[in-house]
Amino acid sequence: MHYFKTREDSIVANLRTVPSALATDARPVEAPHSDGLAGRTEIALERRAPRQLAVTIVATVERQHLSQLKRLLRTMAKNPEKNSVMPLSALPRTHFARLLVLDATLDLEGAPLEPQLIYMADVDEPAEGDAPLERCLVELVEVAGDGLDRIFGACVGYPPPSRATRRRRLAFLREHLVEPAAAYVNTVGRGVRQIRQEADLRTAIRGFLDRAETDWDQRDPTEVRAGIRDFVNTQGNLDWARTPPPSSGLGDRARDIVDLLGRPLGLAVLSPVLVPALPLAALLLRRQEKRDQPAPEKPTLDHVRQLAELEDHGAQNQFSAIGFVKPGLLRQLTTEVVTRAIDYASRHRYRHANLAGVKTIHFARWVFLDDRRRLIFASNYDGSLESYNDDFVDKVWWGLNPVFSNGVGYPRTSWLFFGGAKQEQQFKDYLRNHQAPTQVWFSAYPDLTALNIENNARLRAGLYGEMSSEETQEWLRRL
Repeated sequence: MHYFKTREDSIVANLRTVPSALATDARPVEAPHSDGLAGRTEIALERRAPRQLAVTIVATVERQHLSQLKRLLRTMAKNPEKNSVMPLSALPRTHFARLLVLDATLDLEGAPLEPQLIYMADVDEPAEGDAPLERCLVELVEVAGDGLDRIFGACVGYPPPSRATRRRRLAFLREHLVEPAAAYVNTVGRGVRQIRQEADLRTAIRGFLDRAETDWDQRDPTEVRAGIRDFVNTQGNLDWARTPPPSSGLGDRARDIVDLLGRPLGLAVLSPVLVPALPLAALLLRRQEKRDQPAPEKPTLDHVRQLAELEDHGAQNQFSAIGFVKPGLLRQLTTEVVTRAIDYASRHRYRHANLAGVKTIHFARWVFLDDRRRLIFASNYDGSLESYNDDFVDKVWWGLNPVFSNGVGYPRTSWLFFGGAKQEQQFKDYLRNHQAPTQVWFSAYPDLTALNIENNARLRAGLYGEMSSEETQEWLRRL
């Protein structure tokens, strides 16, 4: 019997609900102590899992510095991890980060919009202390130092080089910090360190099995698991694997409960006003939908080529798309309500490795720009853009339409939820037309898909505890 499959389809096939013996939770578990003394055990204490923060900084670029800034970003893109300007790998809690420039344009009324520089990062919040976003900015200033002067020095209001002190750099970043309208995290509480450690654990176990003289394929699954556990118990660098991963603290769980209940209670209080207003709003929206004009143009070859050069360099990809929100109070309110609903669902419903059937997205966010006239969507995902779009069209079209249909040129919808993305080619052309090049993009674990990460977490979770023979075989297939 062969337990040690390497193909990702075997991983996908077995990533169903974790048996109780594999589940990770906040309870202390008994695990062998790292000193290897027979019979000695240690109770793993609960530790606080980090929340993930969506850091977004938006600054206006002075036109005379635009070309120079783009050249600098192209240089950084050659080595986003360790470039001399902003070495992103030196930010130990950063999962993903990007820098992109939005070119100058005109708004819907013909007013000019200046070029903008956007920095986005998905970051584990610091373990201790207040004001976690502030601490993330401090770390960015400490890591990048005068590299920030070279990047944001092209922006309006940044202090000149002779006056660019640590305090002034921090003040500039703080002033240009923008809160996202909505943010999605693949698995809330799973930090960069945990992801990397669990990938190392799988590599170590596979190395042990490959090196061992025992023919593990001929052994009982329970014996194989025991052999793996004995190996892990002898490895000092795997001490952490003998305890559960960090879990949410009591304060975090209390805040989650308050937030979970607060929104429905608020809606209940407002229901005497909302219930009569909703049918009227729906009819007005439907009237506007009938007048919507979808954008018929296809993306140009030059635009597609420019975007394609930045894609498919590994297991993961980035996506950045921006568009104007349709004018009028109704559309503005609809966009506001929908993004708030997405944010709420991401915090409470889609918080563990599954966004309504889409399991390939690591992080995503929606951010309003230009006094809410524009909305940018940015994501980090696995696979090709085509498969990414297919996932959206096939699985979450009903969730795309309510937010993206408020964008100018989107394929026509019906009653907000229907149509739109179901017009597949128009939808894909719309996204490609609105996609902006991401000049600099960083991933802390570029070779790991979201499925790999989830698989590695379940592998760690199954090292200890009771498990049936069938559950053991399933666990071994994760190797």
